[in-house]
Amino acid sequence: MNTRAHDPKDVSIHPDSGAMLARASEENIETAWDRLAAQKPQCGYCSLGLSCRNCSMGPCRIDPFGEGPQKGVCGADADVIVSRNLGRTIAAGASAHSDHGRDILEVFAATAKGKTTGYEIHDSDKLRSLAAEYGVATTDRTIGDMARDLADAMLDEFGIRKGHIDFVKRAPEIRRVLWERLGITPRGIDRENVEMLHRTHMGVDNDYINILLHALRTSLSDGWGGSMVATELSDVLFGTPKPVMSKVNLGVLRRDAVNIALHGHNPMLSDVIVQAARDPALVKLAREKGADGINLVGLCCTGNELQMRQGIPMAGNHLMQELVLITGALDAMVVDYQCIMPAIAYSGANRSPIPEETDHLFRNELDQ
Repeated sequence: MNTRAHDPKDVSIHPDSGAMLARASEENIETAWDRLAAQKPQCGYCSLGLSCRNCSMGPCRIDPFGEGPQKGVCGADADVIVSRNLGRTIAAGASAHSDHGRDILEVFAATAKGKTTGYEIHDSDKLRSLAAEYGVATTDRTIGDMARDLADAMLDEFGIRKGHIDFVKRAPEIRRVLWERLGITPRGIDRENVEMLHRTHMGVDNDYINILLHALRTSLSDGWGGSMVATELSDVLFGTPKPVMSKVNLGVLRRDAVNIALHGHNPMLSDVIVQAARDPALVKLAREKGADGINLVGLCCTGNELQMRQGIPMAGNHLMQELVLITGALDAMVVDYQCIMPAIAYSGANRSPIPEETDHLFRNELDQ
């Protein structure tokens, strides 16, 4: 369905985005804005968080005007349903961030044991600082020995053996005291996410305040746990970012080069692709085929990771992933996970290759 219910000027102030939206309209290529228009009006119950599908007795919904049903089949009222839905949304986001952190940690652990190729410790000072923070001995020890012990200590953050997350100690004391008083100091990354799903199942936690307090605990396990693990170890593996000069927007695509977009959230693969794109043998091959080198561009958070460490130009944000395809200038789009729209498998299929999938978590179905 192609409703064309938007004006490109209302979508973006950038001329290049407007040009691609105009091209999409002229060539009847569907974009996120078309699909949004087709969804209008969006469900008011869902927008207010007043619909529930948490058990097979539903789905249920609460009338926000007080004229229709005020309780679901199980007896949950609006407060309980809204808090359940918010808690589950937080758990989904925290799980995504924390699984990202786990992936980085697993590569870090394998690198410490000499079981990877293409990865190495780029910031040994930060490694040493993190090791000390986790109580890992640093005196007269090799980088590899410290890294192995640090990896083991960080892996415990995801389970239930320790009962606390070490990075929480970084928070101001006044904040930590408050968390302890409220009983929301995170105990383990996976533990809080699983408990959030358990609490919000039908017939478990029916006190909306209690549910929301655990939602806060779950979010803290992300911010001070999984996300912080991902951030710190990314710096150790790929280098701590410094101010760089770079470029942004669709104009970073080059007419005379092999254009490869790197999209997603996790820098593990994209960092290695940067190394490969700078390999003289591959650059020579590209030139032999008539291109003036290999031009890497970033999208979304993977793009940010590459820009702040490598100076790789940024083609756009999450909402520009289809517009990059519509240019017809891409030779490939390499994706890892998170923020990958299913639509990219078909929205630009007549112009660019199918995106390359790189992780077992991600599979995109082609529109037949």
